Formats: sequence, structure tokens, C-alpha cells
Amino acid sequence: MEETSDRLNPTTDTSGITPEFDPKTMRSTKPGLKRLFITTSVLFSFLLGVPFLWKSVEIYRSPLPFHDIDSLSDQIESTPLRFPCNFHAVFVGFESTDPDNLRSQIQDGINQLTHQSTQCGSCNFSLSVTVQNPADQCSETLAHNPSTCSYRCGVITRNEFGVGLDDTVDESLNDVFSGCSENSGKTYSVVVVNKENANGEDEVLKAVVGKRRHAWVVGSGLEERYGDIVAGVSEIFVKVFMNGGRDEESIHGEFMPVGSDGKIVLSFSLLNSNPRDWVYDWDFQRIDDALLAPVTKALAPIANISVESQVLYHTPKSSFSAWDEKLQGYIFRTSDLPFFVNSNEWHLDTSAGASGRSKILQFVVYIPSGKECPLLLQLPNGEISKTNGFISPMWGGVIVWNPENCDKDSESPSRNTISPQELEQIVEIFLGQFRQLFGFKSEAIYTSGLGTYKILPSERGFTEWELDVLSRKHTCFNLHSCSTTLGSLSRLVRSLPRMIIKDEIGEQVKYSLKAAKLAQSNASLGGYSSSASSSREARSLAENVFFHPSIMSVSYFSYEHCFAVYSPFFLPVVAHIVLAVNREWKRYRQEKAKYLTWLTRKKTA
Repeated sequence: MEETSDRLNPTTDTSGITPEFDPKTMRSTKPGLKRLFITTSVLFSFLLGVPFLWKSVEIYRSPLPFHDIDSLSDQIESTPLRFPCNFHAVFVGFESTDPDNLRSQIQDGINQLTHQSTQCGSCNFSLSVTVQNPADQCSETLAHNPSTCSYRCGVITRNEFGVGLDDTVDESLNDVFSGCSENSGKTYSVVVVNKENANGEDEVLKAVVGKRRHAWVVGSGLEERYGDIVAGVSEIFVKVFMNGGRDEESIHGEFMPVGSDGKIVLSFSLLNSNPRDWVYDWDFQRIDDALLAPVTKALAPIANISVESQVLYHTPKSSFSAWDEKLQGYIFRTSDLPFFVNSNEWHLDTSAGASGRSKILQFVVYIPSGKECPLLLQLPNGEISKTNGFISPMWGGVIVWNPENCDKDSESPSRNTISPQELEQIVEIFLGQFRQLFGFKSEAIYTSGLGTYKILPSERGFTEWELDVLSRKHTCFNLHSCSTTLGSLSRLVRSLPRMIIKDEIGEQVKYSLKAAKLAQSNASLGGYSSSASSSREARSLAENVFFHPSIMSVSYFSYEHCFAVYSPFFLPVVAHIVLAVNREWKRYRQEKAKYLTWLTRKKTA
């Protein structure tokens, strides 16, 4: 029904209206706006509700420091982290040796061995050389480093380096250079002692690397073998103190047995293959306190280590062994090692305290049954293994322990306890395997083309210079892993604009970046332990953020998904309102055109 205003009274005189009036194309009254106003107001009410709807489905995103993440990644890639190392070579008992010439040749030897590498974890070294003649007069050339410590002439004498005094010499050298490691970087010293030739024979008596950060070479007639001595000193600095006595140039961090959360669980298991023959137990707590506690304390900056133990029964091995009449034992070979561990019967992963990202290292003592006792490991060269054990990289190690008496005397199983002395020997083998898992050698010698060096073992399992190598390499790996993880998170968040980012995630990202920067700062100042600890924290926080449950929660949805969810509720109603407004607007324009036509006709009439 058309809406009119000022409608004519039918009794009114219409003689004044033009006879040309056409009701289809004209109207004599002005069209009303009420219907158009109502439909338009309904449309505007929906439009006003759009911001409230958008706010109700808004995804909260805590601001992330994308610039700092990119800056950390670029810095690690472009400027590899290097640690300050102070090398000091002392030549005792040398007559006419120029320290400047010695320093130049040793530095050239170090550069040749390192190929002037600037990879992450390498040493940014400074070299000092001191020559002390037989009259205890010294000439030295010091590195241009404000933290370089000058050697006190005459403190080291040739008589101190006697046979059987290695531990005493190591402690004495540590006292001499103890004040040099406090300022910037660690100080590593090599002392070359040219003893008096009593027998007329030129012979290098010994070359020893201590458990601190010092090494010494003692011999006679060393001035005549000047080139070999310089090469040996350079090799000790690079191959031992910088690379940890490994043949490779570095320890690859991705193969270090440390979890992404910086934790290691050492799980020691005593397996009784057949308890019907005999049952063995152990007093592991005593060994834990005496031998393992110093190791876990020494590695505390690198990893948070926890220790647990268990005794299992009915745990046969998977491989077969054959009796060897000559060796009087059951033999299993290195080719059988991949099949030795019986994953179906050995229920070793029983740690309730280890999270999914912690690294569990299994150390197993396997006691064979009476049918395969004694069980011996034969090496590829045909000899029997002295430790009767083996390691599996990134998994752990196994020791086959044979009872003293393999004869079963009675039908009932005998109950025994491994003696403290035997248990101590077992744990010492495990420590050697633990060293191998970290990339070091289990034996206390280092052999090179220039000779063999004796390495003094440490009661902590790792010497101080080995811990320095682990700290440097592990710091680099942690920082690289941290930057990679945060970079992946940054790209993921940028590519998904509807992803929820909680305040907790933003704070952990900031803490991770802060710990990474602190690690870099401590490394540049020579704080090996503090840099390793900070880098471990940075990596752990970055991993926690990336695997946070809210990152890929069900609350995430894209714009397309949001449209698909809400369009069935609002699109039909909005479509009808828009069509109604459009229809009313067209009707109003049409009726107004009719009215204007009538006015024009009226004026012309």
C-alpha cells in the first residue's frame, strides 16, 4: 500500500487539477520516508554490532620481540662466538733461545693446526712465551692482553719434575698460574723442561697433560730438537686444550647426550638374566655418593644430572653366544652387539622424574645365566675385551659381569651382593663409557704423530680442560639451537595471524633472549661455566615456548574458518535487510520521480 501525505479529500473540488494527470507516472502528494527510515535503521543497527562481534572473536596475541629474535640469529650466523684463551709456554733450562722467535714459531704452528678457524666455540687465543736459563734468569714476551699474567722467574725448577711426582707437579703448576684465570679467559700452560744430560743420551723422558690446565714435557738435549719441541707445544695447545684430545676438530653439540631441557637422567640397572641360577643385588647409594656425586657436580653448568638405579629379573639377552674351548667361555662378538639389548624384556625406561625432553642414559650391568657363564666379549682383533662392555651412542652402555664362580651348586638360587670393590670397578668402567658418550677417550693417553702424552685422570671423571671444551662447544650448540627455535617460532607466528600468543609465551621469549645475550657476554669475558649455564637456560626456555600447549591449541582458527562459523547465523538476516533497504530506496526514488513529474505538469498548466 502506498504511503501518502496531504491526501486529497474526495469531496474537494478537483476542477483545478490538470486533465493530463496519469496515476501510473504521477502522484500529487510527496512520498514519505518512514519505511525507508525503518529499514535503514535496522541495517545500521547490524553495522554498529560488527565491531562488538569482531571484538568478541578477537585472538589475543602478546607482542613478541621479532626484531631481537632476528638480530640474535643474524649475530650468531655472521659473528661466531669465540672464547678468550690465554696460552703460556715456559721453557726451563734453555741457554740461547729467543722468546720472540719461539712465540712467532708457536703461533704459526697453532695457526696451521687450526687453519685460522673462526668457527663457534674456538679460542681467540693470546700467546706468551718465557725462557728461563739454567741460572734461573728469564726473558719473556707477553701477549698484548691486559689480562696476561707475567711468570715469576725461578718459581719452576728442573728438580721438581721427577718420576712419580705428576700429581704434585700438576698442583704446583696450578699454584703458579692460579691468578691468571680470574681476569679474562682461562690460562693454559705448557712447561718444557730441558734437564741436564747425565748419560749422554738425548731422550724425551715424558710428556704429561695434567688434570688442571697445564702440561709439561721433560727431557734432555731438547735444544737440539728445537723444531720438534715447538711443534709439540703447538699440538698440545690445539689438539688437547682446544679440541679436547679428539681427532676431529670439534665436538658436535647435536651428538651430546643432553636433553633439550638441559637435563640428563643416568639410569643404572642391574639385570639378573635368570634368577633361578643366582640373584645379585648392590648397594648403589654408597657408590652414588662416593663416585657419581663429583661427576654430576662437575657437569652442573652443562647439564642438570640426576641418578637412579634399579634391579631387574628375568632379562635374557637377544643375541646368541657360542662356547669357545680355547678361551673357556661363551663368546659374543662385536657383530652381535646390535642384537644384545633385548628391548622386549629389558624394561629400562621406568623413570617417573624424567620429562619427555630429558635425555635418559642407560647403564646396564648384565649378569648372565648359568648356561652362558662366563660370557666374554671378543674384539675384532681376536682379543677379549678388558672391560667386557660396550657403548651405544646416545643410548648408554652395557657391562657383562660374570660371577666369580659360574658353577651352580644347588637347585635353589643363591642370593649375593656385589662387593663394594667390584662395584667401584664397575662404576669406573661406566665413567669411561660416559666420557665416550661425550666424545672423549676412555683411556688416559693421547697419541699423535709427535708422540704419546700421558693424561692424568681426575676423580671427577673429567679434567678441567675437558670441562672447558665441553662448556665452549655446548654453549655454541645451545645458542644456535635457541636462535633456530626462536626463529622458527617467529616465522610461525607471523604466518598465522590468528594464533593465540599468551603473555606467558611472550615473557619466556624475552627471558630466553636475555639468557642468550648473557651467555654471549659471559663467553666474551671468559666465563666458561656461566656462559654454558646461561646458554642451557636460553635453549630450555626457547624449547618450552615452541612446544607450549597453547601454541597449537584448538582455539586457533583462520579468517576463513571464522567466516564459515558465523555466516550461517548472520548472513541470511543481513542479506534480507540489505535487500529490503535496497528495495525501499528504489521505491522512494520512483515515487519521488512521480511527484516531481506532477509538479512540473502543474506548473506548465
